[in-house]
Amino acid sequence: MLMVSEEVREALAARRPVVALESTIIAHGLPRPRNLQTALELEDLVRQEGAVPATIAVLDGQAHVGLDKEQVERIANEEGIRKLGHRDLPLAAAAGVSGATTVSATALLASLAGVRVFATGGLGGVHRQWTATQDESADLGLLARTRITVVCAGVKSILDVPATLQRLETLGVAVAGYRTDRFPGFYLSDSGHPVDWTLESPEQVAAVMRAQDALDGPQSALVVAHPVPEEEQLDPQLHARVLSAALQACEDEGVTGQAVTPFLLDYLVRHTEGASLSANLAAVRGNVRLAARIAAAWAKA
Repeated sequence: MLMVSEEVREALAARRPVVALESTIIAHGLPRPRNLQTALELEDLVRQEGAVPATIAVLDGQAHVGLDKEQVERIANEEGIRKLGHRDLPLAAAAGVSGATTVSATALLASLAGVRVFATGGLGGVHRQWTATQDESADLGLLARTRITVVCAGVKSILDVPATLQRLETLGVAVAGYRTDRFPGFYLSDSGHPVDWTLESPEQVAAVMRAQDALDGPQSALVVAHPVPEEEQLDPQLHARVLSAALQACEDEGVTGQAVTPFLLDYLVRHTEGASLSANLAAVRGNVRLAARIAAAWAKA
C-alpha cells in the first residue's frame, strides 16, 4: 500500500536527511503553471540544504513517498486530482484514484515510511464559530498520535488561533517557536499570541526530538512554528481589512463546511492582488529550508 521511492528509501537506510513535502499546494493551492514550478523549486531547496525531498501523493490508489518529475507533473496538471486527508487514504486506495495529500495525510504517510521531518505552509485548526459548527481540522487529532516534526508558519489566519493553540495543548502536541516567543499567523509574522517555548537552532529541535523518543510517551508530534520574515509578510492592516470582508462575504453567501477555507483563501488572494499568495510562498520556502536543516541535525543524532 505504501511505495517509497528508491532515493528516499536509500537515504533513510543510510540515515541521510529526508524532508516530507505535501502535494495539496501543487494540485489545489496554486494556479498552473506556477504550481509545478513551485513544486520543483521546493524540492530543489531541500537538495540545496543537503537533504532528500519526499513529496507525498496518491497515484492510481497507490500512496507514494517521494515522487519523480513525471509524477509531480501528474499531480500538477492532471484533471480530477482529489484532495485527500488521512481518513480518505483507504477509500482512495480501494477506488484506485489519484489525490494530493493534505497535512494530515502527508504526516501519516511520512511517519509510516520512517520520515521524521515535514515542511508545510500553515496547519489547519479550530474554525471560527466552533461552538456553533464544531468545525475542527483533522490535522490536530492526527498530530496528537503521530510522531513527526512539522515545520510550519503557524495556523492559517482565517482560523481561531487561540482556540487552536488551546486545542493543541489539550491534545498534548508540543509547540515551540523558532527564534521567536510569538506564534506566527501564516501570512503574518505574529498572530498576536505567545508560545511557551522557543528553540534557537536545528540542533535544539533535534534534541527535543531525541527527548521525545527517550521519554517514550504518547506518539505525538512536535510543531516548530517558524514565522515568515517581517519584510515578506502580508501588510497586517491589509490582512485585517480583507479578512474581515472575507468573513462577511462568506456569511452573506452562505458558504459552510469544507467550502469555507478555500473560499476565504481565494478571497484573500484576489483582494490583496496576490500579496497573500506571495507571503504564503515566502513562508513555505523558509519552512522547507529550516526543515532540511533540522533533518540534517536529526540525521547526525
